[in-house]
Amino acid sequence: METKKVTEIASLGEFGLIDRLTARLKRRNTTTLLAAGDDAAVIDLGEEVMLLTTDMMTEGIDFDLSYFPLKHLGYKAIVRGVNDILAMNAKPEQVVVALGISAKIGVEALDALYEGMEHACEELGVDLVGGDTTASMNGLVITITATGRAKKEDVVYRSGAKEHDLICISSNLGAAYMGLHLLEREKRVLKGVENPEPQFGGYEYLLERYLKPRARQNIINALAENGIRPTAMIDLSDGLASDLRQICRASQCGARIYLERIPIAQQTTNLAEEMHIDPVIAALNGGEDHELLFTVPLDMQEKVMQLGLVDVIGHITREESGVILVTPDGEGIALKAQAFDR
Repeated sequence: METKKVTEIASLGEFGLIDRLTARLKRRNTTTLLAAGDDAAVIDLGEEVMLLTTDMMTEGIDFDLSYFPLKHLGYKAIVRGVNDILAMNAKPEQVVVALGISAKIGVEALDALYEGMEHACEELGVDLVGGDTTASMNGLVITITATGRAKKEDVVYRSGAKEHDLICISSNLGAAYMGLHLLEREKRVLKGVENPEPQFGGYEYLLERYLKPRARQNIINALAENGIRPTAMIDLSDGLASDLRQICRASQCGARIYLERIPIAQQTTNLAEEMHIDPVIAALNGGEDHELLFTVPLDMQEKVMQLGLVDVIGHITREESGVILVTPDGEGIALKAQAFDR
């Protein structure tokens, strides 16, 4: 029998895989304004739209229960779903939770998980309205479906960036990535040690950024209060390089960002140097930051700067210019997205 060639997922990359799987999907309902291709799907409700998104976390890939407190994990799961709604400039309203539960997970552990989820829901003003549970043979699996609402004219897509728009981010980058590296280092060092005492002193901020990221609802509110509507926006979950390329791809544009303008926390730099990691690589490719990357018209520069909440790191260019990182000496380096790894 003829053996069919198997294409490895890594050869396509994460976004190439998504494109391949969704290319065959047809839109059958006029209420479906946007399906795949953004942080959330957009469903027509008349004058308003509903935003709908799903996010999955798998034990051993997205989290390690040997050092990830379940209360924090529940909190982070909700934030990951809600941030996709915020990245569409919409108000999050409901979440649904589906769990795959392995035999090693006890009821008390699930109590802690849901305590963290409810804490996040209370902070963000969303309701956890149901879900599903099933058995899992391969550890804990958490799937969050989040919904939100916005006026049609307020929704921000990845595809709206225009030449000369400013590129903004809501906070420093790379901290979550280094927090993960710190946890993994201590796990390795203390393997087999009785009564282990991990050394986290001086790096508490990095741990918080990885274990308990905050949804940037304050940024969305501040932009609205000051009459600033982003032209494009995305949740920074896969790293600055990858997510900026997603905006440029959707908007058919290029970008120039400046290395000296990318904010990196001092703790990120300190630990990166201690672990012989380039902090710039952590900021560009680390992922898990869950900040907002967005563009605004050039004439909004003064308003944006007055907010004191965001950093302007570059500007949008023509598509043929590519996506470029400019070093302090003026050298331009083409940014490439990371390969599919989770």
